Amino acid sequence: MHEIKPLCQYKDPMNSPQQSFCCQEEANDSTFCFWHDKTLDKTGDEIKEKLELYAKNGGLLRGIYLKRANLHNIDLVNHHKKNGYDFSHADFYHAELTDAHLFNINFNHASIMKADLRGANLNCASLLNTNLLGAKWQGCKFENIKIGKKIRQEMDAKQAIKVGNKQESHDYLQQAEEIYRDLRKHAEQEGIFTLSGFFIHKELTMRRLQLPRYSTKRLLSKLVDLFCGYGEAPLRIIGLSLCIIIICAILYSFTGLSYQGDMISVSTPQDFSENLSAFLSSLYFSVVTFTTLGYGDITPVGVSRTIAAIEAFTGSFTIALFVVVFVKKMTR
Repeated sequence: MHEIKPLCQYKDPMNSPQQSFCCQEEANDSTFCFWHDKTLDKTGDEIKEKLELYAKNGGLLRGIYLKRANLHNIDLVNHHKKNGYDFSHADFYHAELTDAHLFNINFNHASIMKADLRGANLNCASLLNTNLLGAKWQGCKFENIKIGKKIRQEMDAKQAIKVGNKQESHDYLQQAEEIYRDLRKHAEQEGIFTLSGFFIHKELTMRRLQLPRYSTKRLLSKLVDLFCGYGEAPLRIIGLSLCIIIICAILYSFTGLSYQGDMISVSTPQDFSENLSAFLSSLYFSVVTFTTLGYGDITPVGVSRTIAAIEAFTGSFTIALFVVVFVKKMTR
C-alpha cells in the first residue's frame, strides 16, 4: 500500500472561494515544499536550472522564496504564451538576476529588494505593489513596465498616517523617494523620458510630503506642483492661465472699465445683451492685460487698476514659466 505524501501547505494571500492557488509539490518536515520553504538555502549553483524546469513544468511560482539565489542569465520567459510566469508574492531579496530574461513576468506584490537586475530584460513586466527598494537597474530594459500610480512604500506611508504613526510614515516616504529617484535616473539613461517625467514628479512629491505639514516650503512645493507638475505638466499652466483670465474678467465686469469716457460694467438695470457685451469687453481687456499687450483702448478705473496690476504681473510670470517648462519637455 502506497503511503500518501503530504502536499505543500502554502496559502496564497489572494486565495478566495472563487479562485485558489494550491501548490502540488511534496511537503518536507516544515509542511512546505522546497520552493515555498523560507528556511532552506537556495544559493547553490544548481538553483537556476531547477527553477527553469519547475516553471516549465507548471509549478506554482507564486510566493516562492529565492533570497540571495544565483539566477544569473536565467530564462523565465513563458515562451509562446500570452501571459508571463506569475511570481506574485515571491521573495527575490538580494537575488542575482543579472542578464536575466524576465520579459512579461508578473512580480505583483513580490519583493525584489536589493536584487541585482543589471542587464536584465524586464520589458512588459508587471511590478504593481512590488518592493523595489535598493534594486540595481543599470542596463536593465524595462520599457512598458507596469508600476501603477503608487509604489508599495507610498501606500504603506499613507496607511501609517491613518493609524497615527508619523515616524513610520516618514521612513516609508524616504524609501519611496529613493526608489523613484533610482527609477528616474535609469529611465533617463534608457531614453524613456515620458516615464522619467512621471518618476521625477513622484520623487519630488515624496520629498514634499516629508516636510512639516504647514511649513512654507511644503506650501511652495505644492503650488509648484499645482501650477506645472514640477515642470512635467505644461498644460496645467495653460489651464491656470485661463482660470486667471476668466476670474479677472468677472472682477472687471463688476468693478468697471473705461472706454472712450464711457463706463463698461455689469449691472441690474441693463438687459442681458448689454451685460453680455460688458463681460466680453472685460474678457478682452483681461486677455490683453494678462499677456501685457496693453493696447490702451480700454483702461481700468478705481479698484480695476489694482486687479490689472496683479494680473499683469502674474501673466508675465506665468508665460515665462510656460516657456521654460515647454522647452524643457521638447528638448529631452
